[in-house]
Amino acid sequence: MASRLAHRLRLFADRDVLHAATVAAAACLLSLGLVYVGYFVHVLRIARNAPCHPERGDCLLVFGKYAPGGRLDGDFEARIARTLAVWAARPPQALLLLGGGPDEGPTEAELARTALLARGLAADAPLWLEARSRDTLQNLRNARVLLAEDLRHAGRVTLVSSRYHLARCALFARQMGLDWELCAAEPAWRWRPAEVWRVATEAGYVCLTDLGTRWARLIGHRRMLDRVS
Repeated sequence: MASRLAHRLRLFADRDVLHAATVAAAACLLSLGLVYVGYFVHVLRIARNAPCHPERGDCLLVFGKYAPGGRLDGDFEARIARTLAVWAARPPQALLLLGGGPDEGPTEAELARTALLARGLAADAPLWLEARSRDTLQNLRNARVLLAEDLRHAGRVTLVSSRYHLARCALFARQMGLDWELCAAEPAWRWRPAEVWRVATEAGYVCLTDLGTRWARLIGHRRMLDRVS
């Protein structure tokens, strides 16, 4: 918990993040909230319409999730179940499990591996772990390095995560130049208060990142662009 909180505090104190947040907040305020509403609709549309079965991804990128005490919650369990279903239907060339964790406990990637093997994944499945990242941006940045250097992978990747999280995954994957497709963990979107709240939160992340990136391109801010590409 302490390391996770420390990571978030570092982000909130980062001058580039504060710069992007100021730009996004100004855009939302000047538009009387319409800019944020647009991002909310975008995230909700992806959450509702994302497919459950990948078309032609050669490598599954499975996003981890915060698991205090090593306990997987319902979202994490759904990602594991979807990974197993995809593997059973059409085994990909590789499974790349994403997510770091506290120094004193197992990482999200390690928890995912343990869960997959316990639920029947073949012991010789081509599993790779990216166990150093602490957020979605780091997930994909580190995955890109592994795909290029270790897996020698140049094909399409399938991003497996919870429906509410997929818009952020897609945004970062696009900014990093990956060839990607989405795969939702849950069979269908469910209209529940908790899910709508998660979409609302994700819309804030996507709004901040997308508007911050567009602003950085406009003013030629190389350092900010390097953070998300």
